[in-house]
Amino acid sequence: QVQLVESGGGLVQPGGSLTLSCAASGRTFSGDAMGWFRQAPGKEREFVASTIWSGRNNYAAYYAESMKDRFTISRGNANTVYLKMNSLKPEDTAVYYCAADPRITAATMKQPDEYDYWGQGTQVTVSS
Repeated sequence: QVQLVESGGGLVQPGGSLTLSCAASGRTFSGDAMGWFRQAPGKEREFVASTIWSGRNNYAAYYAESMKDRFTISRGNANTVYLKMNSLKPEDTAVYYCAADPRITAATMKQPDEYDYWGQGTQVTVSS
C-alpha cells in the first residue's frame, strides 16, 4: 500500500525557518516526481515546489515563482523529499501536502489533479 507521510510542521515566528519531510512507502519512488503543495483556509491548493527525475539519479527542482528565493526542495533518497523554508511570513500559513506521481513533467507539475499520491498534510503556522 502506497503511503506518503509528512512531518516537521508547527508554529514558527515570522522570519523563522522550518524543514518539512515526506517519506513515501509501499514501492520505490525513484522515477516519480515528488513535491509540495499548500492550502490555506478558504483558498485553493497551491503549488510550492517539485523534484522531477532527470536521469542518472538526478532530480531537477522547480519552484513557484513567489517562493523560489526562500524555499529549497531536495530529495533525500528515492522515497524522501524535504522542503526547507526560510524567512517565513504569516501568509505562508497553510497545510502543506506532499504529492508524488510518475507521470509528472515540468508542464504538469503545478496541477494538483495530475498527482495520484498525497500525504495527509502537516500544518505550518507563522505567527508571533
